[in-house]
Amino acid sequence: MMTTSVSDLENRRIQRIPMSLPIKVEVKIDRKMGFDEITRLKDVSAFGTGFLLSRPVKRGRLLHLTIPMPRKLRTFDFAEPQYRIWGIVRRCIKIKSANSEPEKYSIGVGFIGRTPPESYNDNPSKIYDISHREEKGFWNIFESDCKPDESHLPKDARRHTRFKIPASLLVETLDDNGNTISSEQTVTENISLSGAAIFSSFNPQIGSFVRIKSQQFNVSIISIVRGVRLANDGIKRLHIEFIDRFFPLEGIE
Repeated sequence: MMTTSVSDLENRRIQRIPMSLPIKVEVKIDRKMGFDEITRLKDVSAFGTGFLLSRPVKRGRLLHLTIPMPRKLRTFDFAEPQYRIWGIVRRCIKIKSANSEPEKYSIGVGFIGRTPPESYNDNPSKIYDISHREEKGFWNIFESDCKPDESHLPKDARRHTRFKIPASLLVETLDDNGNTISSEQTVTENISLSGAAIFSSFNPQIGSFVRIKSQQFNVSIISIVRGVRLANDGIKRLHIEFIDRFFPLEGIE
């Protein structure tokens, strides 16, 4: 009679299994804004999963997932039809597609448990990182530094590199309905796929939304203000995070 060791069982739980189950992904950008999307799993294990989304999600952001997960891969709610679990984004990569097809992003998520940390409830825009995997299999997380050292990570797992390039942009401030209140033409101090620092005369509240447009790159992106800084040169910078898509840096890189 053959026996299965504890390590063999653990390895099976860690191994990603190709599986095309439906999944509901819920994302909060801040207390007011968020989105949800129904998609399908690409693969799954007891500790994480992968799937495609139609918009990017920043590495380190927390997501709420609802999956009809096989019970052998669950850690709780074994009798429930749906497995509702929180996860942390570990990877977000744009998938190349034909010009006529909509953009898709490959998302890799590590499971963190039944509930998010209290700091997330206070501020859903917080970004996190992982420290270790707990005994039950969930990833232990902590609030991330603004500029963490990621030199040890593979290239596709790092946060996006900022390029010190003056890209010309139109910036529009928005009301609660998404209508333009005011606009100005400006340039970036630096820019990445997922955010930028831009010169501005505006004084928006942190957490408010702006829309940036680029005629050169034929793009319009809803963005959230993450910081406002007055530099030594006396010129204000807005630090913004792109929300509904990445900036098309192919022509810059």
